[in-house]
Amino acid sequence: MNRDEDELSYLNDFQEILQSEVYVDLERLRILAKHGVPYQLRGEVWKYLLGVQQADRSKELSSSKARTEEYEQLDKIDSETTKRIRGEVSRFQRRVPELDGNEHVQSFVNIILAYLNSNHDVEYSSNLVSLCAPFIYVMETECDAFFCFERLMQAIEEYNTNISLKKQVAQFMTLFRCGLPELCSYFDEEEVDLNEWSTSWLHNLLAKEMRFENLVRLWDTYFAMADPFAFHPFVCLSILLSVKEALEDLEQSEIRTMLLRLPSLNMEMIIADAYNFRHETIERQMNENGEL
Repeated sequence: MNRDEDELSYLNDFQEILQSEVYVDLERLRILAKHGVPYQLRGEVWKYLLGVQQADRSKELSSSKARTEEYEQLDKIDSETTKRIRGEVSRFQRRVPELDGNEHVQSFVNIILAYLNSNHDVEYSSNLVSLCAPFIYVMETECDAFFCFERLMQAIEEYNTNISLKKQVAQFMTLFRCGLPELCSYFDEEEVDLNEWSTSWLHNLLAKEMRFENLVRLWDTYFAMADPFAFHPFVCLSILLSVKEALEDLEQSEIRTMLLRLPSLNMEMIIADAYNFRHETIERQMNENGEL
C-alpha cells in the first residue's frame, strides 16, 4: 500500500466507527485516535473523546440542540476583558496563520468570556487564548468549541487540585535529571531558569510553545488517553531529547527562546519516545522499590 492508500484506509476506519447508527465504539475510537486523527474528522472525534458528544446516537440531535440553547444563554459580555482578549488574539494570530482573520477574533472573545462568566473563581489569563485556539480551529461551530474547551479546562483544574503545579514541576525536574542528565547539567552551567519554562510547559499542555500543527496532533493522543496529564511530563522530556543537540549549541538567552518557541517536531517520534521514557521510569521505580 502506498501512503495515499494508507491514509484513505485510516480515514475509512474512523468513518466506520463514526457512522454507526446505534452506538459509537469509544474504546475503538480511542485506540485509533492515539495515532492521530484525520483532519477532516478531528472536530467530530474530539467531541466524543472529550465526552461532549455522547456515544448513544439516539440522543445526538437532542443533546446537540440542548448544547446550542445553553451556549446561546451564556453571558459573553465584559468590555474590559474583551480588550485584553483581543490584544492577546492579535499577538497569537501573528504566529499562528491558521487562525488569522477577524472572524476568529470574535469566537475567541465569546468562548473565553462565556467560560469566565460561568466560572467566577477563574481569572483571565493570556494562556486561555492558546488553550482555546485548537478548538476554534477544528470545530465546525463556536458552541462545540466552547464545550470542548470547557471540558479541557475542567480537567486541567481537577488535575491541578490533586497535584499542585509546584509538585508537578518538582517531579518533572527529577525526571529531567534522571532521563537527560547531560542536558540538565548543561542547563545548570548556562544558568537556565528551569522553573520558568517547565511551569508553562506543564501548566498549558505546550499550547503556547509548540507549533500549532504539532500541538493539534499531540492533543489527538492526549484526548484519547485516560491519563494525559500523567503522560505529559514524558512528552516534555521527549521533546528535550529531540532538540538536545540544538540546545547544547546555544547560550542561555537562545536556549530560553527555543524552549518558549519550539521548532517543528516529528510528533510520531516524540510520542513514541515519551512512551519509552514512561516505561523506563516505571521499571526504575519498580527496581528501586524492590531494593527497599
